[in-house]
Amino acid sequence: MKSQATMICWLMLFLATDCSHDRSKIHTKDGAKLQRPEGKPKTERIQEKCHGPCIAPSNCSQPCAQHFRGEIGFTCHENKWQKSTETCTSLSVGILFKDLSSVPRLSIAAPSIPLHILDFRAPEPVQSVAQGIRMNCPQDYACIVDAVKSSEATSGNIAFVVELLKNISKDLSDNVTREKMKSYSQMANHILDTATISNWAFIPDMNASSDLLQSVNLFARQLNVGNESENIVDELFIQTKAFPINHNTSEKNFRFFRNMHNTTEDIIGMIEIPRHELWKLPPNTSQAISIAFPTLGAVLKEAHLQNESLLKPVNGLVLSVILPERLQQILLTFEKINKSRNAQAQCVGWHSRKRRWDENACKTTLDTANKVKCRCNHTNAVMSFSILMSPKSIDDKILGYITCIGLSVSILSLILCLLIEATVWSQIVVTEISYVRHVCIVNIAVSLLAANVWFIVASNFNKKVLDHNWCVAMTFFSHFFYLSLFFWMLFKALLIIYGILVVFRRMLKSRMMAIGFVIGYGCPLIIAVTTVAVTVPEKGYMRRDACWLNWDNTKALLAFAIPALIIVAVNLLVVLVVAVNTQRPSIGSSKSQDVAIIMRISKNVAILTPLLGLTWGFGIAILIDGNSLIFHIIFALLNAFQGFFILLFGTIMDHKIRDALRMKLCSPKGPSRVAENASFSPTNGSKLMNR
Repeated sequence: MKSQATMICWLMLFLATDCSHDRSKIHTKDGAKLQRPEGKPKTERIQEKCHGPCIAPSNCSQPCAQHFRGEIGFTCHENKWQKSTETCTSLSVGILFKDLSSVPRLSIAAPSIPLHILDFRAPEPVQSVAQGIRMNCPQDYACIVDAVKSSEATSGNIAFVVELLKNISKDLSDNVTREKMKSYSQMANHILDTATISNWAFIPDMNASSDLLQSVNLFARQLNVGNESENIVDELFIQTKAFPINHNTSEKNFRFFRNMHNTTEDIIGMIEIPRHELWKLPPNTSQAISIAFPTLGAVLKEAHLQNESLLKPVNGLVLSVILPERLQQILLTFEKINKSRNAQAQCVGWHSRKRRWDENACKTTLDTANKVKCRCNHTNAVMSFSILMSPKSIDDKILGYITCIGLSVSILSLILCLLIEATVWSQIVVTEISYVRHVCIVNIAVSLLAANVWFIVASNFNKKVLDHNWCVAMTFFSHFFYLSLFFWMLFKALLIIYGILVVFRRMLKSRMMAIGFVIGYGCPLIIAVTTVAVTVPEKGYMRRDACWLNWDNTKALLAFAIPALIIVAVNLLVVLVVAVNTQRPSIGSSKSQDVAIIMRISKNVAILTPLLGLTWGFGIAILIDGNSLIFHIIFALLNAFQGFFILLFGTIMDHKIRDALRMKLCSPKGPSRVAENASFSPTNGSKLMNR
């Protein structure tokens, strides 16, 4: 039985005591030896510290000991060489399957078998973990567990196991059984041992611990649960339980008991699904899965020492909950490890995209000396629309509402715009000028519609664990179609200038269309493909917390922001030219004529603003100051509804389209009459400027 669409909520209890930390204190441990799980062979991986004078902030590196690959990095701090990074690993894909691949293909050869039939060739080398598992142990993944568990938990080996679990979650999670979940959890348990916690600080990739959390949840959400409640995994540092649920299920509880490393009694964690939430479920059976991590809070803090939200000491279990998407609220009870009176607690939820704890996800409902109760809510907010121009992501309820409502209205408006254009197309494109103008409007609508759809898909994909290849694809298409929108708006602006400046000599329609499609789709394609080619090899194309162009590492966002803002500036100049060329008042004109001219100019500006994307110019404000919430809100309000304004000013306010619709709906002879009116209208040629 597969679960429905799921949401993942990671909760942890914080203890609000003194939380001052100094990264150098973490790194002043003996540089020659790493902590290791008890019972593992002790290995000298560092031959000696760096030679030469220690002058801050100099760095150096030393090779790992025999049988280990990688190196140890040192940083000079307070006139002493202190270890900063370590990549020493003894694991590899080949070692994981070494014993299995060395088994001969035919151990006993019968005398009657001709020698030429026997295959004495060495088995083909395993190229990837997924390939090796499919060849050797596809049923339970058990063939690699012993190799992982027997390895020493160095920082390099921890990073290798995290990458191993990520690959399994991505490539082999299509049908997760209880046996597969057990094997997977045994490998995760090995690197979550209390003796390995300090080694997480030396992994170069500081996101390794959050990657582990995401990978475990991605794998667990594909678990098949039977009709009976099950204790799937009961390892020392990871527990998993699963229950079938439906709308008739009474209030459901998960209870976890685990002895922490600094206590003598079991610490309890409990998850409750309220009855009113279960009523939201359909009649068919869904499933609820929960995972408890006794040490993960300490691991996350050790690996994210620069993150202020992770500096407070952990005072309970970390609980992960995987529920059907319809369930929006859960209740959690944590027993405190430190039961002193001044141990005030705070309930938080893990923000998977920003890789930090979110104080707004959970509220503390009860805080006593022994336990804490929390109420946690999950919302399916999309990415803020302002992320398109902002170096930083801002999560805010108001921004979320504006984005959802704006994009929904915009998409529906664009669909209606295209339907109207298709309905009256033959009646309104009777001249070359009208044909080119409406081709521009259609392509602007198509580009914006496709871009908004890809934006929503990418935003919803962010709620799940990020898959790099899919995220790259969604970022590419969003980038391409938003650029296409701007380049088609540029082409429309160029047509307006062409109509004003060139009166007697007209370009052929076919040549105009060729130029339009080269500008509208060719230029965006070149920019989008070049951006991918330059930044993907360095994994700097998209952001870590969203499927959109990167800023922190490669400034890939500029491949969208710079062309967009340049086009907005050009289009603004075109609007000014249109305003200036609108009929000027003659000498001695009346006040009513002046008012009429002002109204005409205002109408032209109102029509051209959404069609030429002038409101996107406000993006320069959030590009410069990405922390200002008010700038994000203004930008989202101005641009998330662009599709609606295109429908209003580009279609509905066009009197020829209104006449064509009215004639088509009310008169059987309407089409020919509209065509006749359009052909002989003396103002037909001048409408290009007004549109």
